[in-house]
Amino acid sequence: MRPAMKPIAAMVRFWARMAADGRAAAAVEFAALLPFMLLLYVGGVDVASGVSADRRVTQTSRTVADLASRQTSLATADVTTILQAASAVMAPFNSTDAQVIVSQVCVGANGKAAIQWSQASSNTTAHTVGQSVTLPTALVTPNTATWLIWGEATYLYTPTIGYYVIGTNGTLTMYDNIFMAPRMSQYVQLNGVPTSSTTCP
Repeated sequence: MRPAMKPIAAMVRFWARMAADGRAAAAVEFAALLPFMLLLYVGGVDVASGVSADRRVTQTSRTVADLASRQTSLATADVTTILQAASAVMAPFNSTDAQVIVSQVCVGANGKAAIQWSQASSNTTAHTVGQSVTLPTALVTPNTATWLIWGEATYLYTPTIGYYVIGTNGTLTMYDNIFMAPRMSQYVQLNGVPTSSTTCP
């Protein structure tokens, strides 16, 4: 055999031995499957984490609305404390990525609803007083003025592999909200608003 052919022949013999060795075949198959297995694992973790974050958002909106609806009157500092409770509810997720708003909505006898007062966490903006609100039909009582506490929570969730899968910045915006009737009185005052003479829109 010519010297130039020896390396090629050696390589052919090597691959022939590898093909005949079942252990080598298993190693090759494992190496081929490993990237897909890792992707499946990381993706599963991402999905589970995302579902958990979404549940925290739902719980946060309900918590702030529930706490506010249990009062007859509040001061700005009281609402700030309620909003800070969102940090505990969002744990172990980073609460700085959670935007929380609690508002009171006044629904007039004509069915029109508007913001009466609103306060938000430091990383977002509260609703403007008088801003129109679209309510679910079931929450509107014809010919009767009513008040509702509105809790909202938004969370910016970034999956581990989201940058490559879901878009340009890889961030999912999760949002949930709930309306609750005041428990202890017809409405909840914030710094003395509303009063008995205040009218709904």
